[in-house]
Amino acid sequence: MDYKAPVESYSGSVREVTIGQGSKAVKIGGESKLAYNFFDEGSIPNPPRFALEVRDTEPDNWAPWVLEPYKDVVSDPVKWAQKCVEYGAEMVCLRLASTDPVGKDASPKEAAEAVKKVADAVSVPLIVYGSGDDKKDAEVLPEVAATCSGQNLLLGPALKENYEVIAKAAQEHGHTVIAQTPLDINLMKELNIKLSKTFPPERVVIDPLSSGLGYGMEYSFTIMERTKHTGVMFKDAMTQMPIIADLAEECWKTKEAKASKEQGILWESMTALSLLLAGANIVVLRHPETLGLVREILKQE
Repeated sequence: MDYKAPVESYSGSVREVTIGQGSKAVKIGGESKLAYNFFDEGSIPNPPRFALEVRDTEPDNWAPWVLEPYKDVVSDPVKWAQKCVEYGAEMVCLRLASTDPVGKDASPKEAAEAVKKVADAVSVPLIVYGSGDDKKDAEVLPEVAATCSGQNLLLGPALKENYEVIAKAAQEHGHTVIAQTPLDINLMKELNIKLSKTFPPERVVIDPLSSGLGYGMEYSFTIMERTKHTGVMFKDAMTQMPIIADLAEECWKTKEAKASKEQGILWESMTALSLLLAGANIVVLRHPETLGLVREILKQE
């Protein structure tokens, strides 16, 4: 008797979310099976997307081998973003580090103008992360939303402390929102429930926080995996949003990644591959060689 492998079938699916507008538009999510589970029925209509990270101000604490691919452009976020596209990024992730209140504390207007220049200069969708300070981001991200009205940026992080003002601006100006919670599926669902009362859930991407390899990455993996299981297998509407794994900074700040270029690239690559297996729909990377290595490995599947 021939062996026939059992095939699982699920009733749920991840919402399909579009980021960008017109020729820049990219779709993520939409899958009705678990990531890389070839014994499931269902489909994965949109593959995971890769973003490379850009800062709106020159970083002063990056290892030299991380800066080297961008050495001629790190003082200009527009040229830096264009370089990322040349390296093959399907999205650019612009981090507004200059707005950090304990740093340069740039104004919302300054930040919004910088985002507009980058958004207009690249041919791929733009992800925009604020500084992570909930009060400052509540000022900065609505200004960004208004200045880039109609471009459908992916804006975040929207936290429990500031999601209302960010979501309101995003809805008024046609953007998508990153809902971020700290590695807890119950807090994630709670924020998504609140957000979905006034904001379309099909324009929400989940950021459950991502840890680097060896620094709690297994916790990140578990939360992402549980989120996908709950959404796809059990049709929980509040876990059916796509997931972004913003892992670059967490990987490159480790002592192992700072020790050598080769080790850093492997550290970032292994973290990215692990979180892709957990179900990440967008992966934010820092080194272009990581992007090439991960893509090469995925070709072997």
